Amino acid sequence: MIVWLNGTHGAGKTTTGALVQQLIPDSRVLDAEKVGETLMNITPGLPRTDNFQHWPPWRPLVVETARRVLDYTGGTLVMPMTVLVEEYWREISTGLAHYAIPVRHFVLHADQETLRRRIAGDTVTGPDSPFRLRHLEPYAEAARTWLHGEAEVVDTTHLTPAQAARQIAGALEE
Repeated sequence: MIVWLNGTHGAGKTTTGALVQQLIPDSRVLDAEKVGETLMNITPGLPRTDNFQHWPPWRPLVVETARRVLDYTGGTLVMPMTVLVEEYWREISTGLAHYAIPVRHFVLHADQETLRRRIAGDTVTGPDSPFRLRHLEPYAEAARTWLHGEAEVVDTTHLTPAQAARQIAGALEE
């Protein structure tokens, strides 16, 4: 099984994902961003883009990486990764379904003010504010149009990452 943690920057995906992994026996965290980093390291570089998710190989490579890891280890993969383009989510979720891999899709949500405050105060990954702030409006649009209808929404505005992780782990037991 895959527990996909979606949401924009500052929602708490990375921190919550690590805590969810601790609550689920036989689970591992797979950061699909590392697949993107691999593509970014190809030399000479791939065509210029502002987001590695726009490269067509990224999505099937995420599916194949998850499938191969699950084939090897079994258990559950916790995947904290923002996907705001509906077509990309469909490609990934359809690819995983093709291999009969169940996915529980959660969106970690917070209001815009909270997200801006978290991004500005991030001491772990650094604020990288321009990049992260640029995703706030695309997230809001995705949330309004498709994302919140495709996933179980966990409002983290007033939750600690530990509380959000417990809520997700509890939902998995239902």
